[in-house]
Amino acid sequence: MNYGDFHLPIPSNEPVLTYGPGTSEKKRLKEVLAELKSEEADIPMYIGAKEVRTGKKSSLHPPHEKSHVLGYYHNGDEKHVHQAIEAALAAKASWAELSWENRASIFLKAADLIATKYRPYMNGTTMLGQSKNAYQAEIDAACELIDFLRFNVHYLSEIYRQQPLSSAGVHNRLEYRPLEGFVLAVTPFNFTAIGGNLPTSAAMCGNVVVWKPAHTQIYSAQMFMRILKEAGLPDGVINLIYVDGPVLGKVCFSHPDFAGVHFTGSTGVFNQMWKTMGENISKYKTYPRIVGETGGKDFLLIHSSADPAVAATALLRGAFEYQGQKCSAASRAYIPSNLADEIKKQLKDGIKSFKMGTVEDFSNFINAVIDEKSFDKIADYIENARKDKKADIIAGGKTDKKKGWFIEPTVIEAKDPQYVTMCEEIFGPVLTIYVYNANKFNDVLELVDTTSPYALTGSIIARDRSIVELATNKLRNAAGNFYINDKPTGAVVGQQPFGGARASGTNDKAGSMLNLYRWLSARTIKETFNPPTDYKYPFLAEK
Repeated sequence: MNYGDFHLPIPSNEPVLTYGPGTSEKKRLKEVLAELKSEEADIPMYIGAKEVRTGKKSSLHPPHEKSHVLGYYHNGDEKHVHQAIEAALAAKASWAELSWENRASIFLKAADLIATKYRPYMNGTTMLGQSKNAYQAEIDAACELIDFLRFNVHYLSEIYRQQPLSSAGVHNRLEYRPLEGFVLAVTPFNFTAIGGNLPTSAAMCGNVVVWKPAHTQIYSAQMFMRILKEAGLPDGVINLIYVDGPVLGKVCFSHPDFAGVHFTGSTGVFNQMWKTMGENISKYKTYPRIVGETGGKDFLLIHSSADPAVAATALLRGAFEYQGQKCSAASRAYIPSNLADEIKKQLKDGIKSFKMGTVEDFSNFINAVIDEKSFDKIADYIENARKDKKADIIAGGKTDKKKGWFIEPTVIEAKDPQYVTMCEEIFGPVLTIYVYNANKFNDVLELVDTTSPYALTGSIIARDRSIVELATNKLRNAAGNFYINDKPTGAVVGQQPFGGARASGTNDKAGSMLNLYRWLSARTIKETFNPPTDYKYPFLAEK
């Protein structure tokens, strides 16, 4: 029984540690990296109360050091998907009935565990498993994940307090219950925080979850799962499994208790999911919620009034941090003719100054791309541009897979604004620029809006405020997250809710109340204190 209104105030964003010379966090992180590399992890699936080891093991390797074995994870199959769903449904009633303050405390404790003793482990597994440098790991696997947990608890607390008006003699109220059935969370390799947020945001609302991470993110995903268990998450609420996508979809999307999917990944996969759900709609007990954040071909539009240093810095960081493997990474840029020479010079100088190598060397700004499939795809784009008369490689362009999946940050100058690398998502350290006539800015606005099917992030760089206003209005539908005089990456929970529309997803804004509403089902309750005893209304009488 509850005896109080448990309100959780808005938190502060988790401070980003610097890992500067001589800092205690740098020393500790290096110790943990050495510790993690000194042992081979045996990684089970987590289904209900069981740690499931199938014996069908696959090895995990740092993308920047493919000869090293971090450990092995146990592959699941179709029966394990069924087991995960059964475990989730078995846990559903008790989890939904658990009081909100006790549900919330589990996720707040998990946030505190990550902020303290597990911080170097979340960062370390992310650095080694996903080839992120210390800063990129810190803002993702520590700060953003902590923020998701704390801010979502606050937002859900605010939602629960929202109640309708009541008239005289009537008491109206809303209750927010979880969805009927289980939620499927499918998470990508590139952000540990997304891997943590997609299952926990749904679970926080009282739902039970089947969680399938990308195989290339399993090393950090299992660390987060262990933290959730230590924080008190009941068995079966979130079930972590390692299966192939088609196997997962075959079971989940034909199950009558499928209630929703929380997805981040490619547009093609999401489209196929949606199609399958549509074909199976008659099988479900309720219409499933479909929430997805997919691809991007994110732009940086530079006006003739821009500061060249601001533009070049936004491109160097926005295009090449984490090797361009961010949904929000700047991958196409429109540069005015009056600034082109200076911006290109600064881009070339910046790329020449980048150090590239392993994550253990903290002086490396660039590390490896995630795997061989990604390496080959990106390398093909670069090689095709090298041979094409419609494009010039003006910086970078080298690739090396001897020790790891290393691709040098590359700038392609396209002579045609519809050149393939201006249009297609590459998801790697490749930036394509197009130099336009500085007097034809309005034409370029139209070009930016129509070149790509995506609408995730974008930036305008300008000192002229009328141009800032014009671009903000004209590009209203071109980006769900729009930046002024900044790079198009680095959205912060509670500050810039993240998501895009068009082919970039459902724009349900992770890191805000909007996303949490998707995992709730509301019931309106009206209580009448003095109910009528006669059907007749006054208008029926003539006298």
